[in-house]
Amino acid sequence: MKRITAQVLESAGIAHGFFGRDGGVSSGLYESLNCGPGSQDDPQAVRQNRSLVAAALAPDSATSLVSLSQVHSAVVHTLAAPPAEGAPRLEGDGMVTATPGLALGILTADCAPVLLADPQAQVIGAAHAGWKGALGKDGYGVLEAVLDAMAKLGASRDRTQAVIGPCISQVNYEVAWDFRDRFLESGLRYRRFFTPSDREGHYRFDLPGYVVHRLTKAGIGAVESLGICTYPPENGFFSFRRTTHAHEADYGRQVSAIVLTG
Repeated sequence: MKRITAQVLESAGIAHGFFGRDGGVSSGLYESLNCGPGSQDDPQAVRQNRSLVAAALAPDSATSLVSLSQVHSAVVHTLAAPPAEGAPRLEGDGMVTATPGLALGILTADCAPVLLADPQAQVIGAAHAGWKGALGKDGYGVLEAVLDAMAKLGASRDRTQAVIGPCISQVNYEVAWDFRDRFLESGLRYRRFFTPSDREGHYRFDLPGYVVHRLTKAGIGAVESLGICTYPPENGFFSFRRTTHAHEADYGRQVSAIVLTG
């Protein structure tokens, strides 16, 4: 199992990881580390994969991996304990906690997973930043909502550090003109996140670049993008867009997670 980490999040008492699709027990379309309960994979295999991730994330700690039913929103949950066993998954796209042993997991298959931490305050956060959640409304989206929720637990924006994990890159993210217009409604300066495609009326959108922009504008201390694209199969990640282009029936989700180890 490959766990990708970023130096900007390396700190005492905090563990994190961006996991690909290798090292699990699923088979077929979901081979092998599918951590998405929303897929049509065998639920037992998904549970086992998630247990493997929790163990790899913090091998010396008792860790509960929590994820949401993600809906491309700015809804953020503050967690003090894992949800009760068998309880429905909470809907939303961001989580924060100051509780050790509670791993915040973001499920993706092209959208941008964002892990955040204020090491001094020992407060962590995680966001599912697809284009809709990142754009939000009136300049306020899931990224700003996570930062506000972290602040309520004692975090400071200027101490907060964030990493954008594997997501679809601009060269593989073609969108239509109406998609671009949604961003330009917030200002023509956002044209810089779009380049013309080879199809008339289409553009290629820089999702990780846009997420970096929003985090920087929000005033955080440091932000890093791993620069890993989920679309090429050789990169070893699940991709909704690649699955769609291949006319496959379903797809798995990789997980990115962060936890306070105590």
